[in-house]
Amino acid sequence: MPLSSANFNFLSQLSKNNNREWFDAHKNEFQTYQDEFKAFHKELQKLIESHDQIEKGKVFRIYRDVRFSKDKTPYKTHWSGSFKRATHYLRGGYYYQIEPRKSFAAGGFFGPNSQDLLHIRKQISQDPDFLREVLESELFKKYFGELHGEKVKTSPKGFSADDPAIDLIRHKQFLVYRYFTDSEALSEGFVEMLNDTFRVMRPYFDVMSEMLTTDLNGESLL
Repeated sequence: MPLSSANFNFLSQLSKNNNREWFDAHKNEFQTYQDEFKAFHKELQKLIESHDQIEKGKVFRIYRDVRFSKDKTPYKTHWSGSFKRATHYLRGGYYYQIEPRKSFAAGGFFGPNSQDLLHIRKQISQDPDFLREVLESELFKKYFGELHGEKVKTSPKGFSADDPAIDLIRHKQFLVYRYFTDSEALSEGFVEMLNDTFRVMRPYFDVMSEMLTTDLNGESLL
């Protein structure tokens, strides 16, 4: 079930009238379009479950947490959802956001803890080809271009700036993105397009999962 153009129009109007008075006056419309998005999310989860194990799916609330933000507008101007992969062996997660002119799908490792980050870096330093093979594949480049995420400016403590894999080791986040036009996001096949995007992430997740669940000798940590 595709999202309606009226749904996008509601989000556009909300971005221009991001205040409680306008939102309260359009609460019924909000409920209608939120229900539409929830149905879309449920359909997407069923498709993902045909090729990956999902522990749970989540639809994010439209209400913003403004406690620590300079931006005090009370509402998000997009719909968003995520899926957490199941079991300790399957790492990484899927995320997508739908908004006029800003729709995208993403996945990866947004904030690995210090222990996991150090372990990933050691694994990459020891055998970078394992990850590079995925990142340099034709399909990965077609969908995502390159690996994204925040990096340290120089080399992390304990790693040489001359390490052949220093470009990967510098990463603090390991993220992939794919962006969509409005016509794509409103198309009949958008849910399948998102599912295909997440399916193409799988080899990347498999490599990262193996890094995080084995020691430097390839023995299981679980």
